[in-house]
Amino acid sequence: MNNLVAITFRHWKWLFAFNLLVGLGAFSVVTTSKPVWTSTTQLILPKTTSHLDASLGTLGTLKNDDPGFSSELNPLNVQASILTSETLLEQVLAVDPEKDKFKTISSFKGLFKVSPQEQSTIMSLTVNASSPQLATKRADNLVQAYQTRLNELRTSNSQARQQYSQKELQLAKNKLDQANIKIARFKQSTGIVDDTEQIKGIVTTINTLTTSHGQALAAAKAGENRVQALSQRLSLAPESAVRSLGLGENPEFKLARQKLAEINAALLEKQALFTDEHPQVSKLLGQRSFLLRQLRDDIQQASQGVPIDPNVATDAQGRATLIQQLILAESETLAARGQAQQLALQINQLQTGLNSLPAKQAKLSELQRQLDVAEGVYKGLVAQVQQNNIDAFDAYPNVQVLDAPKVGAKPTSPKLLLIVINTLLASLAGSIALVLLLESRNPLLSPKDLQDQKFPIVEDIPRIRNSARKSEVAPESEVEFQRLASAISLQPLENKRLLVTSASVGEGKTTVALGLANALVDLGFRVLLVDGDFHQAALSRRLGYNQQLKEESTTVSIQPNLDLLPTLPKQGKIVEMIRRGRFEKTLTNCQTNGNYDYIIVDSAPVTLTSETPLLTTIIRNVLFVVRPDTSYRDLVNRSFAQLTQHKGQILGLVVNGVENNSRPYSYKPDTSKINS
Repeated sequence: MNNLVAITFRHWKWLFAFNLLVGLGAFSVVTTSKPVWTSTTQLILPKTTSHLDASLGTLGTLKNDDPGFSSELNPLNVQASILTSETLLEQVLAVDPEKDKFKTISSFKGLFKVSPQEQSTIMSLTVNASSPQLATKRADNLVQAYQTRLNELRTSNSQARQQYSQKELQLAKNKLDQANIKIARFKQSTGIVDDTEQIKGIVTTINTLTTSHGQALAAAKAGENRVQALSQRLSLAPESAVRSLGLGENPEFKLARQKLAEINAALLEKQALFTDEHPQVSKLLGQRSFLLRQLRDDIQQASQGVPIDPNVATDAQGRATLIQQLILAESETLAARGQAQQLALQINQLQTGLNSLPAKQAKLSELQRQLDVAEGVYKGLVAQVQQNNIDAFDAYPNVQVLDAPKVGAKPTSPKLLLIVINTLLASLAGSIALVLLLESRNPLLSPKDLQDQKFPIVEDIPRIRNSARKSEVAPESEVEFQRLASAISLQPLENKRLLVTSASVGEGKTTVALGLANALVDLGFRVLLVDGDFHQAALSRRLGYNQQLKEESTTVSIQPNLDLLPTLPKQGKIVEMIRRGRFEKTLTNCQTNGNYDYIIVDSAPVTLTSETPLLTTIIRNVLFVVRPDTSYRDLVNRSFAQLTQHKGQILGLVVNGVENNSRPYSYKPDTSKINS
């Protein structure tokens, strides 16, 4: 919930502007919309009574339980399309009193809406207008034009059907007669009987086997392509891939690689402490050389002259799985090739058997098929002619007016409540989309973003209340700062210097630097706080030393064992000052003269200046501060990259401002109670 509130607060300007635009748009709609009156009427489509069943021979049976329309076509939808057709609406627009206001037929069409009712033959028609009288008149004009249009379509359809049916019926009759004559003459001349079942069975089997043969060839081709693709992806031939996989699964090879990794890790640790001539380093180098020779022998034995990949078992890209897929694909390809050969042999055998049958028998079957088709087509056309004679109103029935046009007592729009609801929904949905868009461009830092980062020290600091003294922190954070100070005191800091920084402003790096310094003082160390923010001098301003400062290289005492090296806001050649060593010389002089155990430098945010990454050339160890609900993921990742490029070592991560409901415990005594 806190994260959601923080995200919303960060984008409040954008959200305010967006919702202001939505509100202005809604206000504009309310003030500019003119009242609209709606006329409502209902039309009913009478149920037809004609029925047709006709046998078409080998082509099946023609049944028509709902004449004029197929089972997949809703007759009400057809009538609705006619009602809203441009041809019909052009006739209505021609007699409309406000026809000059409509430049296109599409704008006029938007005034009419047809709604077929489910499970009935009733259509509801609504017509909009600027007055009740005009709405009623438009509805009447539309119904009259609709009835006229139905008569025109009905007459035209009937004439077209009759002409088409008679012509097609005569052609079908001629084809049927010719088919009968051909088969009669063929039987008389050859004297053979009809034995088509055997031929049909063989042909069907051949077709099925041909399909299976094609599928097998396709599978084999697909397998070859897959093998080739996997080989190219692995950059290995199948034999090389198999040997690589065998090498990767060799337990001795795996053990040797694991030992080599352990020795390399130990060697890096020892080389950081000793030279190569040291006995421990020399011993590790010898063990590494022995393991490398053993690995080369295993690779040579497994390859046997074939190029292989020795990194299959440890490849994070899943090359072992790809090799297994390659082996499986090659096996499937060989199986598909074998199946295709068997199917081809069976097809040849069946084809030979089919060719052995008399050619006249196949001719007779073809003639009989042509006769059956011609007879079915003829019967279907006869049935259509009969259907046209039975019911002339099938395609365009006589639609009747069920309810006369009626207009309500109040205009139907604009509806204030609907506009308000839509405005609220648009505001909510748009605000969510806007927040998601803005957050996706630069999202907040989440714990998952830091999972891949490894930090020697990670500490959570609770939300800090303002302290009475600016140099101290609130009691609820003392324990966490003590833990942080204790962890840092155990780290081998280079020159005992620590750079405290963050990605951007507002993440609490100055507070963390001050709290850490106080905690180190409580542990008995002598600490120097250095204001390294040369642009803002936030630490100096917080402790009140940025105005009365006379000489910047002079330290001032804040409390026992805690001093401050303040600075004044500067402009210009700050990078040159750091690069030429003037700042490092100042630190060295202070550290020598003051005998400090630790020097803590509070720098500017990494992404806002170029000086902070440059400071890591002087102060290698970095304490990075992030804050929930404030730090951005992209800025933090960019800061890590910049510090790493400048050879900075992120010693620890401080998560500042974490919710903590536990009761604070202070290490310092309550002086008020002691004095009393």
